[in-house]
Order: sequence, then C-alpha cells, then structure tokens
Amino acid sequence: MTSPPTGPRLRVAAYVIRRHPCPALLVFDHADCPEAGTQVPAGGVAPGEDPERAVLREVAEETGLTGARVVRRITVDERPHPENGQPRLTTFLLLDAPSGGPAAWEHRVRGDGSDAGMRFACRFAPLPLEHPLADAQDAWLGMVDPRWITSDGGAGSPGPARDTAH
Repeated sequence: MTSPPTGPRLRVAAYVIRRHPCPALLVFDHADCPEAGTQVPAGGVAPGEDPERAVLREVAEETGLTGARVVRRITVDERPHPENGQPRLTTFLLLDAPSGGPAAWEHRVRGDGSDAGMRFACRFAPLPLEHPLADAQDAWLGMVDPRWITSDGGAGSPGPARDTAH
C-alpha cells in the first residue's frame, strides 16, 4: 500500500530565453492535444534533485534542447494544480538558450514519465507574448523584464509566490 504524499508536489518551470535577434521565450504546444494550450517546459523535481538540475532535465526531455544555462531562480509559485487542486510548489527559473539552432521544431518526449511519447511543437515566441500561456505560466515574465508582460495583460498575478531573487 502506498502512503499519501506528505506535502506539496515540487516542480520547476523554465523561462528559456533566446536573446538574438530579439528576445523570445521557448514554448511548446501538444501536437496531439492542442486543448492543453501553449506552455513552457515544466515538471516534477525528483527526490534529492535541486531545481537547477531538474529544470535542465525537463527542458531536454520536453523539447530536446540541450546547452541551456541556468541564470537564476525567479520565484516559487504556490498555486495548487488547476485540475485536481493538489498542492504544489513550482520554482520558476530563468535560462539562457544556447546560440544557434532552429526557431521551431517538433520533439517526441523520451523517458518513462507520464509524457513519454508525446509530440510537442516547440518554438521561440517573441516577447512580449501575444497571448497568455496555459496555467498562467507567463505570469512571472514581468519579474524578469517588465517589458515582457503578456500583451493582452497576461494572467495577472496568479497567487502567492515566494521571492527567490538573491
């Protein structure tokens, strides 16, 4: 018998920024599930794994992009899961994208996680974004650069966050 979780699920989310020719954010859409909405790479933190290692793993698993560099932690979002209400803590991290590479590509998720085999249509979307991301994932872009608040006003502050800038 499995015991219930003892606390919130620990997660990471990546703001991978390509700086040239203009600032752009790495996003993806589920090729087989468009209703999931446009998202940034995100996922769970394994026991004993630090957020910086977890975010690089998630970016590589979900998009195939390697060579990104973690710049800093942005905030910790304390909102529960939007569908099941389960508690979660999501550390948002800023990453610099490697130079070069395509502006858009398709990636099939590898590994043994719940998203294994899914096809994601990845791209670098110019900042500020034209539309909010799924699950208000764009809400913290203004903490990186105030000019990057989503054009239509974004999702606003989605709720509690912990300041992690140091």
